[in-house]
Amino acid sequence: MNPDVLSVIQESFEASHQGRMHFGEVIAQLSRAQVQSYHVDYRCGRATYYLADDSAVDLGFEAAQPPIAEAFDADALRAAIVQAQQGRVMYPEFKRLSQRAGCVGYTVWITGRHVTYLGRRGQTHVEAFPS
Repeated sequence: MNPDVLSVIQESFEASHQGRMHFGEVIAQLSRAQVQSYHVDYRCGRATYYLADDSAVDLGFEAAQPPIAEAFDADALRAAIVQAQQGRVMYPEFKRLSQRAGCVGYTVWITGRHVTYLGRRGQTHVEAFPS
């Protein structure tokens, strides 16, 4: 993998997890680096980034603490998404709110311009990128 692309992925990952970069900024950087999508698994603390040539980068983070809620609450998840879109919460808080809503992970489809959020029992919530 191109070292410059890897550097962009790592920097956006770290900045997001530290609350220094908004979702829109992350998407802009990853898009310029040719990242097509990425998947975040809260349960095992992994984020995997996929490029157009089908190569992937796998990065780890601290798994969910406290445990993720059992029930999937799409309304609470949607409220967390709106707060993040409006810049009222950064990623560390969004993670806590979405986990409290029963979200176990999500896939960001950069080229498809939407995010698919996942619950423990296969529930999904699809959220289009803001216009």
